[in-house]
Amino acid sequence: MGLWLKLDKLLEATLTNEVSRKASSSQGAALLRVAASVYHEVPSLKKIRGIALGTKAVSFHHATVFGLVCGLLGFGSEFSQRAYMFVAMRDTLSAATRLNLIGPMGLQFCSIEYLDIAEQMVGKWKDRGVEDACQTTPLLDAMQGCHGFLFSRLFCS
Repeated sequence: MGLWLKLDKLLEATLTNEVSRKASSSQGAALLRVAASVYHEVPSLKKIRGIALGTKAVSFHHATVFGLVCGLLGFGSEFSQRAYMFVAMRDTLSAATRLNLIGPMGLQFCSIEYLDIAEQMVGKWKDRGVEDACQTTPLLDAMQGCHGFLFSRLFCS
């Protein structure tokens, strides 16, 4: 649990705008809540959630909770990294569909077409240390910080 807390605090410090921090925290908290209620055979999930909720020192970021849940369920690092890549790809394509950038058929086509690219990315970037983490789109991150001030919002996160 100590490493998870350290990584969660590091991610909290790394996310530079309130919108992305809140979205990550709410998704992570929801994932931990669901995992603790579904996987009764792993009582440490419920215990960790209870302790973390009691201290208020945890932000419950999605990436760290995803890794914690995968680890406690006994998934290996390669499987967990591949699963996270799939979730990120699925969510990105789903957002493109909701924004009407691609239709439902385009979603299916892109899912199949980008599968090889996603596998290549997992192969290239797997098992990197946390010290290699970086922000690759600072302009997008800065613009995302203005999302809360928009009159019409694309997504409510």
